[in-house]
Amino acid sequence: MEITGSLATIGYGLAAIGPGIGVGLIFGMGVQAIARQPEARGILQGQMIFGFAVVEALAILGFVLAFIQSGQ
Repeated sequence: MEITGSLATIGYGLAAIGPGIGVGLIFGMGVQAIARQPEARGILQGQMIFGFAVVEALAILGFVLAFIQSGQ
């Protein structure tokens, strides 16, 4: 039996799990922190958005690498 296809697709699917969990943790913990100290909302919101951007950048990098690997 011969298996055809690209392992890059499976790799990206597995790599998308990490950023998904990361985004959930960032916003979940951020909401808890804001609920505990509403006066720190501005600082916490900025840090949440920065963390979200870093996590999503890693997800996009994995997406691009999947296409680069499958193109060769």
